Amino acid sequence: MEYATLNNGVKMPLVGYGTYRTSNRDAARLVSEALILGYRHVDTAQCYGNECGVGEAIAESGIPRDELFVTTKTWTSGYADTARSIDASLRDLQSDYVDLLLVHEPSGDVGGIWRALEEAYRAGKARAIGVSNFLGRDFALLLEAADVIPAVDQLECHVYRQQREMQQACSQAGVLMTSWSPLAAGRNGFFTDPVLAGIARSHGVSAAQVGLRWLVQRGIPVIPKSADTQRMRENLDVFGFELTSAEMAAISGLDTNKSQFGWW
Repeated sequence: MEYATLNNGVKMPLVGYGTYRTSNRDAARLVSEALILGYRHVDTAQCYGNECGVGEAIAESGIPRDELFVTTKTWTSGYADTARSIDASLRDLQSDYVDLLLVHEPSGDVGGIWRALEEAYRAGKARAIGVSNFLGRDFALLLEAADVIPAVDQLECHVYRQQREMQQACSQAGVLMTSWSPLAAGRNGFFTDPVLAGIARSHGVSAAQVGLRWLVQRGIPVIPKSADTQRMRENLDVFGFELTSAEMAAISGLDTNKSQFGWW
């Protein structure tokens, strides 16, 4: 496994396991399987409703807590409910801390929510804090107001929405841009895309591995999700090959600069 270093020195695995739209029961089973396969970063969120399942899998894995990296995200409207929700997440995750705590989206009293995250960080309840889905002005306003600069901005980022401007903005601020839905949930014909498929054949890998490798090679951590064991294994196996500059450029030409989901 390879790692990225956050702006406070914390190391985060470049490939994590995503749990969006996974029930508690399925999360317990799938996260357990992911950990067996070698994943060491698990991404969840309060609004996913599966923190208990994730916590169960981690507790039963037998893996020392300090060898794992756990991300969760708040789903709150202001300071007070955020502070309460952080403690609830820790109880559900059966841990004294999370490795990365994110504001899920730029809604509600963002200043109050961020203040609660800063307090959790200072109290040792989170090793790092950041945001998700903060673009443009929302991102800039948070930077202006923050005492603790976010470590991460987790965004929709994949071959069809490459987020180059946001990666530059994040880099200039010392924030690491991370990709959610790095496989675009298979939309826009991702898995049969002729550019990705052609590159995949030349390396003896899958189109998904090419898409993930392209992001990792740009220095962007990824959080793919799959319930299929073989695909879970493939999604983690993106460090045994390297894309050429020509291949990187060919994939850059796939950018539509549009969301595949219409959220942010």
